[in-house]
Amino acid sequence: MAEGSKKSPKLRTVDKVKPPYSLNRFPANFGYQLGKELIYLLITKSQPTLEGQEWEEIFASSIGAEWKPSNVGLDDVVLGSCAWGAKTVKASNPSEAKTVRLISGRNSPAFSFGETQVLEVDPNRIGEMVLEIWNERVSAIRKKYKHLRSVILIKSQDLLEVVVFEFETIRFEPGLFYWEWNKRNNLEGFENENKKHRFTWQPHGSQFTIKEEVPKDVLIVKVTSPPKVDKETILKGIGFQKDWITVSGRNG
Repeated sequence: MAEGSKKSPKLRTVDKVKPPYSLNRFPANFGYQLGKELIYLLITKSQPTLEGQEWEEIFASSIGAEWKPSNVGLDDVVLGSCAWGAKTVKASNPSEAKTVRLISGRNSPAFSFGETQVLEVDPNRIGEMVLEIWNERVSAIRKKYKHLRSVILIKSQDLLEVVVFEFETIRFEPGLFYWEWNKRNNLEGFENENKKHRFTWQPHGSQFTIKEEVPKDVLIVKVTSPPKVDKETILKGIGFQKDWITVSGRNG
């Protein structure tokens, strides 16, 4: 069980600073704005793609926040006292997804703790190091913002359906988990209480993945596939001028 699953005590400093909106209760026009962005992407792109930074920017503009790409990846979007990390994952049927696996940074025991022989060390100790690195990142961001959230977009291959939900970005108490190496020599973390798989850490590259359950109450946005617009029509629509282009060199 992760920290935060139990009822938390009220804190005066936090309670006085309200978030822009209640957790997982997006602003009234958010779904419509997101749908417009999806249609725009489908019209202007040759392939239906929506990747991380695009999602960060779309989410920020849709709620009136500031997009501030971050190396840490936990505070890419900021609005007042609240910060978000924004992530995308694919699913064949987004509205039916029960869990998501979120790539959550590179946690290196070698860099942070000087531990290079990870396969020779108690896996629980390595897992503790991995979580401590995550926890330090979360704590550093929480010193700057009273509220810290993750906003997840589950997208279909064709972008005609997406699911959006939020959850609080929290620290994880290392003592609540145990760790084992799998057949691929990746380290997996499980909840002590129910043996649920929560984390995966890969020694090669130090990639850290968190497994999260999709809540029942999510925002589902579906769009109709728009007609394709050819390049000439788009260029004409924006008033394209030949003098916007300068060509030089022998093969110009």
